[in-house]
Amino acid sequence: MPLKILRRSLPNWGWGYGPPGEGPFPAIMLLHGSEGSRSGMIYRTAAVLAAHGFLAMAFPYSNGQNSSDIVDVPLDQTAKALSSLRSWPIVGKRVGLYGSSRGAEHALLLASLMARDSVAGLPDAIAAHTPPDVICGAFNSRMWRDSGDPGWRPWDPADRAWSWRGSSNELLPTTAIEIERFDGPIFLSHGTKDATWSVEMTHRLRDRLQRHGRTPEVHLYEGEGHGVNSDVENQHNELLIDFFSRHLS
Repeated sequence: MPLKILRRSLPNWGWGYGPPGEGPFPAIMLLHGSEGSRSGMIYRTAAVLAAHGFLAMAFPYSNGQNSSDIVDVPLDQTAKALSSLRSWPIVGKRVGLYGSSRGAEHALLLASLMARDSVAGLPDAIAAHTPPDVICGAFNSRMWRDSGDPGWRPWDPADRAWSWRGSSNELLPTTAIEIERFDGPIFLSHGTKDATWSVEMTHRLRDRLQRHGRTPEVHLYEGEGHGVNSDVENQHNELLIDFFSRHLS
């Protein structure tokens, strides 16, 4: 299917892709991980989703010189971006949210806060790949090293990754993400050999949701790490397309 390259007029919006025609189309906002928006990974996923009938827009929320720092990111701006996406004439009635790694944390945390504070415009469905079940610390890409490398240091717990309504006081690292506040469809996926964020985090998210009467759709990729091989990526994309087709179309 030929794709259209799209750009939203909201400041700081990234590029996206859409099917040919005038729509309206179901839309998905995509949130990148600590690789940053310029790595191109999130745009590859956007193109795949657009080829299957979705208007898929990337939101480059990270900051810093390399556009990959996750420090004091205002989640309010993402909520505004969701609202802006919904107001676009070519967008249909439903909007989904997809994030991977830090983008998965971003998506789940944003939805929990919007639901808690009754903010209008909640996503209609959320997919999160390799998500944590707790808030994580700020990420400074210039300081990132493998453990043991010169310059390596652990996260400073005094640094904050996220803010909400001008404050990060409630968003301390290790605070549980209260995703059970969101009552829409949720897709969770994780590699069982993830050495960055343990698959146990997705297990805990699943258990937390089930205790509150939710029924998340959970997919575990046997033997895969934080990233997955090409065959599993194709499988993952098929599952994403199926999930969003059922809940956004």
